[in-house]
Amino acid sequence: MRAGPSQEDIRRHNLGALLRHVHLGGPISRAELTTRMGLNRSTIMALTSDLTAAGLVREELPRETGRAGRPSLVVRPESSRVYVFAFDVGPDRLAVARVGLGGAILDRREVARRRGPFELEELAGMLAGFARQMRRKTRDDTVCVGAAAAVSGGVRKGDGVIRFGPNLQAEEVPFGEELGRRLGLGLPVSVGNDANLAALAEHSRGVGMAVRDLLYLHGDVGIGGGIIAGGHLLGGHEGYGGEVGHMVVNPGGRACGCGSSGCLEAEVGERALLEAAGRLNPHPDAHQGREAVRAVVDAADRGDIRAQEALKRVGDWLGLGVANLVNIFNPEMVVFGGMLREVYLGSAAQVRTRLALHAMAPQREKLRLRTSSLADDATLVGAAELAFAHVLADPLEALARVQG
Repeated sequence: MRAGPSQEDIRRHNLGALLRHVHLGGPISRAELTTRMGLNRSTIMALTSDLTAAGLVREELPRETGRAGRPSLVVRPESSRVYVFAFDVGPDRLAVARVGLGGAILDRREVARRRGPFELEELAGMLAGFARQMRRKTRDDTVCVGAAAAVSGGVRKGDGVIRFGPNLQAEEVPFGEELGRRLGLGLPVSVGNDANLAALAEHSRGVGMAVRDLLYLHGDVGIGGGIIAGGHLLGGHEGYGGEVGHMVVNPGGRACGCGSSGCLEAEVGERALLEAAGRLNPHPDAHQGREAVRAVVDAADRGDIRAQEALKRVGDWLGLGVANLVNIFNPEMVVFGGMLREVYLGSAAQVRTRLALHAMAPQREKLRLRTSSLADDATLVGAAELAFAHVLADPLEALARVQG
């Protein structure tokens, strides 16, 4: 028979659970922690004391109590002291943020990325350089506890290798290893698909908070997806789950960068929209990316007939893809992020019509369609949560590793 958890295992679990409450929910009183965690007051006091001694949280008197008697101390994350680096590598931009415990973005850098081959050493060196700039501005008592990157491509679980990334022009790239070496912090760099990480971000900090079954659709050059089922991300056997952009919706349709044709990405992505709107310019320095997509949506709002027809066409295929996914996964909410925020807002009627025609009634009756509340920060926030994951799993051990 397997032995039950030891007292140390239970303590480790409770420390992580308490820190997660503070990290995701913000300042919280000891009394509220006692209620939420189902533990007695003395246990909560011991746990908060351990986390305070480690420098992960601090305890303060509440600013206002409104009650008679002794107030319960408020537990706050040490956001300015404990932080991670979050990176976002997309087809059109590179972004780096220093994110404090509790989710506060303390510092950030962002630059445009010119589309072209994925130059590993150049990109990793630039990102690491930004991180070093930010680190030089921190106090001596701060500690970096992790680093993670969101990339537009399929990432192999475990080693941070970008197996395929047509829109980044990347294949079999050991990105996590190289970025970790360039950072020089002695920390591994976790790497995840951008849509998967954005789904986690919206689920934990965005419009999908408290939603246990959520479908997130992310658009930049192509289309990606993240699926939260029962409160957990569906990553797939090797980590390549959620590639909804390569679901075929139009057999024999437009060619896709993956080598197939008629994929959702090919029918809904940036190129399809700009071409239908008569705004596709093959010159590498031409207006493209999210600004080009927003320009089409703005033109449609101003009465541009061709832009309106382009949004209707793209919205029709988007709605068909969403209907298929709703029938399969029965989510409570579908969230549109990246450029799809604008596309959905400009084509909501077509999306809803397709859902009414093709999604089964029980699956669509209580479905909510929303746009990302984290907007362009969703992927960065998701990367930060990935970097914090090991700290929340075992706070004292994780801190000891980076400090010792």
